[in-house]
Amino acid sequence: MKIFEIRELPEEELAKRIRDEEENLVNLKFQKATSQLESPIRIRLVRRDIAKMKTVFHERQMKKEREAAAVQKTASLQK
Repeated sequence: MKIFEIRELPEEELAKRIRDEEENLVNLKFQKATSQLESPIRIRLVRRDIAKMKTVFHERQMKKEREAAAVQKTASLQK
């Protein structure tokens, strides 16, 4: 999944996709352990997708926190 596609997702959908991909990763690791995995590179690709999604999710959380801190700071200056 491309980063611009991830950035377009709403926050709820992004969280859902992260959970789904983490479950997929567990399944792939199980297949690897039982020697049923056809493409080992798939594990790496899924891990990278999870990392991209978590990065975007974290960026959004940090942006919300910065905005809340700025609002709080301006409110305290007005008092």
